[in-house]
Amino acid sequence: MGLIHLRVAVANPTRPGRRARLKFLIDSGAACSIVPQRVLKRLGIEPRTSRGFILADGTEIRRRMGNALFFYKGEEGASPVIFGEEGDSTLLGVVTLEALGLILDPFRRELRPLPLVLG
Repeated sequence: MGLIHLRVAVANPTRPGRRARLKFLIDSGAACSIVPQRVLKRLGIEPRTSRGFILADGTEIRRRMGNALFFYKGEEGASPVIFGEEGDSTLLGVVTLEALGLILDPFRRELRPLPLVLG
């Protein structure tokens, strides 16, 4: 399957009008999104915690995390975000996609509205 990239805006939840527009690789295997830490700092987003992650090759790493707003085609969603370090890809994970009301259709390689069920 090919790679899917999107241009998505990210903002500080306390200052949603000030945004950075970035090109994200959609990674349906990643829970959290990764944004370069220099971008998050410029937006005034501070790390709130630190968590451990396991990479695809089995390497264990630790990254700082905070919270951000994401904007795509008129939709807005709040999501945790990883402070990306040198060499990290800019990724859009499934938690952020769900916050935006979207799901990846891997067969058509496109985003679709996420059916939301109350009950």
